[in-house]
Amino acid sequence: MDALALSRLQFATTTIYHFFFVPLTLGLSILVAIMETLYVRTGDEVYKKMTKFWGKLFLINFAMGVVTGLVQEFQFGMNWSEYSRFVGDVFGAPLALDALLAFFLESTFLGIWIFGWDRLPKGVHAAAMWAVAIGSHISAFWILVANSFMQEPVGYALRDGRAEMVDFGALAANPHVWQQFPHVFFAGLSTAGFFALGIAAYHLIRRNSPHEIWRRSFLMAAIFALVGSVLVGVVGHSQGQHMFKTQPMKMAAAEAHWETEQPADLSLFTISDETERKEVFAIKLPALMSLLNCNNFTCEIPGINDIQAEYEQTYGPGDYIPPVTVVFWAFRIMVFAGLAMIALAAVALFLVLKKWLDRWPWLLRVLAWSIPLPYLANTAGWILAEVGRKPWIVFGLMRTEEGISVITTGGMVVFSLVAFVLVYGAAMVADIYLLIKYGRKGVSTELEAESTSDERASAAAATK
Repeated sequence: MDALALSRLQFATTTIYHFFFVPLTLGLSILVAIMETLYVRTGDEVYKKMTKFWGKLFLINFAMGVVTGLVQEFQFGMNWSEYSRFVGDVFGAPLALDALLAFFLESTFLGIWIFGWDRLPKGVHAAAMWAVAIGSHISAFWILVANSFMQEPVGYALRDGRAEMVDFGALAANPHVWQQFPHVFFAGLSTAGFFALGIAAYHLIRRNSPHEIWRRSFLMAAIFALVGSVLVGVVGHSQGQHMFKTQPMKMAAAEAHWETEQPADLSLFTISDETERKEVFAIKLPALMSLLNCNNFTCEIPGINDIQAEYEQTYGPGDYIPPVTVVFWAFRIMVFAGLAMIALAAVALFLVLKKWLDRWPWLLRVLAWSIPLPYLANTAGWILAEVGRKPWIVFGLMRTEEGISVITTGGMVVFSLVAFVLVYGAAMVADIYLLIKYGRKGVSTELEAESTSDERASAAAATK
């Protein structure tokens, strides 16, 4: 493999690894903030125990996400210096706002939250976690602003071979980011929902005490999982229609749609010959692709081959077709995982509302093993978004091979790639170990004793 392929593999590895932690951080920050708010409003010690338990898991995940995110930014200067030179003026503003505003906000208030237990008024302490949640989402927004420029460049002018920002408002109002950010937001809710749902189900299966903590956690997690999964689908549909207008090649590749059709059928399963650029075998639903992309059954959907010819006229000779098989199956893995999540979350919410959790323990076991589902959907979605943009590193402006550092060699990238894989692999093992360890451990005996003491004191005060 040459330096370009290795550099792409390295960045893909670190990005997928980093985003493994991001949705859970986003979703858990809101879940923990809601739990603590309920504690403040009701004075119910159960919510305090829930806040501390899920907050501990949030802290483990947050720490890993911060570390892995820094490595990505280093790679812009190491492996992709030509890309950084080209977009540095545009990228600088959102990345600076992320670091100086959002990350400062969330890290500062996270420290206040960690060390503020029993030192701050309850309401102030809960507000600190809400500040963490808001800061985390502001950080995600500015990162997505930078990514959206790669997908749909706006607010720039080309000067001396560089993209220079001329309209910061246009950059922040990029239509792509306002499709992408809600998608990430709701993906965070569904990820946190299934994470908490699986752990709560584990403890309910074993009838671990205190039972009320796991029942309430299960209820809140089921709501998060269902609301997040359904709204991810709604927003994803809107995002797909936007992609059809702005990046038709990516949408056509996601459907392995080689030839222009009116109306166009939706493929459930397709085998493609990418060398001959044609369909070999397919199972399709009539006219459904036209309906999904255009909201009618008669819309014409351009095929990959026609879009390729159009791009050659617009951008010059070249291969503008992404890896169709990869993009096609990434899209289906994302969709099928999402549908499974909606079904499981709906069943989970129904069971807990009907108080039937003890009737079907096998279903609780399924839910306990369903934690990987949102991670699978999230990863597949980002593979679709990024691989589907190939050959562009900035759509319509810069091709991937033009962005690599001039001095980068295959040997240099191999060395750093191996190092990243080894270090990240060890960190991943440590993270999963800690999450499993403390997730299985449940509420600590110290916290149980503390809560029991508080409950007894409250009861004694009430009898006086």
